[in-house]
Amino acid sequence: MKQPDQPNKGDRNAVKSFRAMGLVSAIGIDLAGCTLGGYLLGDWLGSKWGNPGLWVGLGVLFGMLSGAASIIAVIKRVTGESDE
Repeated sequence: MKQPDQPNKGDRNAVKSFRAMGLVSAIGIDLAGCTLGGYLLGDWLGSKWGNPGLWVGLGVLFGMLSGAASIIAVIKRVTGESDE
């Protein structure tokens, strides 16, 4: 007879699958959001200080780098690693 308080192997696989899907979704949304934010910041700075192409390019680069740093932090948090 199956004990109700212990999940079976299928339940554990489902949890792992949902966790993986959540991680992939978080990575995509995080990178897209940071890149879009960098674009908007660069566009705003370009309208204020002139030379919008340069500022948009720098803003997108900054957004992608901050998105990559955020993705690394999310992956470390999910996998349980720490810098300590």
